[in-house]
Amino acid sequence: MSSITLKNLNKAYPNGFLSVKNVSLFIEDGEFVTFHGPSGCGKSTILRMIGGLEEITSGEIYLGDVLLNEVLPRDRRLAMAFQNYALYHGLNVYENISLGLTLRDFPKNIIDTRVNSAVEFLKISHILNKKIRSITEAEKQKTALARAIVCHPSVFLVDEDFSRGNPRRRAEMLRDVLRINQELKITTLYITNDYQEAVNLKKRIVFMKDGEIIPEEEYLS
Repeated sequence: MSSITLKNLNKAYPNGFLSVKNVSLFIEDGEFVTFHGPSGCGKSTILRMIGGLEEITSGEIYLGDVLLNEVLPRDRRLAMAFQNYALYHGLNVYENISLGLTLRDFPKNIIDTRVNSAVEFLKISHILNKKIRSITEAEKQKTALARAIVCHPSVFLVDEDFSRGNPRRRAEMLRDVLRINQELKITTLYITNDYQEAVNLKKRIVFMKDGEIIPEEEYLS
């Protein structure tokens, strides 16, 4: 099961600021859900808590029936795409995509199969042997996506800053992310500040304001 369940999730900081307030939500296996709201509304914090990058103050997060609260980030069967691609410029594209599998001691034949499948899916087979410093920003973005899917995650977490503000690259990224969701059947959570973009995706939208999930009509009023 690759569903996500949030139960009474809260995030408070030492200064007393409550970033996420008693959020409960169920995301179905294979679903694409868009989180929309203004900067500082808590949507990125929720994704970071799901990914294990942000400590949970209280509440529970489940992947299927597995409680994630005490599970280390590397053991959560999740892939994350945030602002920093975190690519190693001294390595080539193949080495960057395969690094996670290599560190987990996957057999070479399995690594080759998975990497080749990922780059064919994203149409970047022709840059496998190029160093990161020599490829375009769009190719770096696709390399980061390939690195995410090569580990066969159950859930894909995507922050809007992953597209780095370039409209054309953002559109390409969204097409790729939608394909990953639809063709690879990976549950996907996507964050955007852009209301029109959220609507145009034609997927379920979770509206947020001041750390809480609110109805669309309240958000638009």
